[in-house]
Amino acid sequence: VQLQASGGGLVQAGGSLRLSCAASKRTVSNYVMGWFRQAPGKEREFVAAISWTGGSTNYADFVKGRFTISRDNAKNTVYLQMNSLKPEDTAVYYCAANPRELVRAPTYDYWGQGTQVTVSS
Repeated sequence: VQLQASGGGLVQAGGSLRLSCAASKRTVSNYVMGWFRQAPGKEREFVAAISWTGGSTNYADFVKGRFTISRDNAKNTVYLQMNSLKPEDTAVYYCAANPRELVRAPTYDYWGQGTQVTVSS
């Protein structure tokens, strides 16, 4: 599985961005998909994950009510809609795929290259 994340950029506080993660080389329709982020000098942290059916989602407390994860299995793509962005959301965002259960730990099998999100105050 190859994952390609896109959609990052520079946005003002309060703004929105939509990240996309396109999978190639094989379908991820039966994979759990997750988003993680890593800010400079900090460890990679869990942001959100979605089950392979899309029927179950899980969010980090700091993004609840602001971010929404979704997927389109027909397009082999997962999305992260980010609203009400804050400067502390600034990080490189990574998508990941896991053929097993939905977990928050960064133990996913496949990772994208990351996309930079910068939120200015």
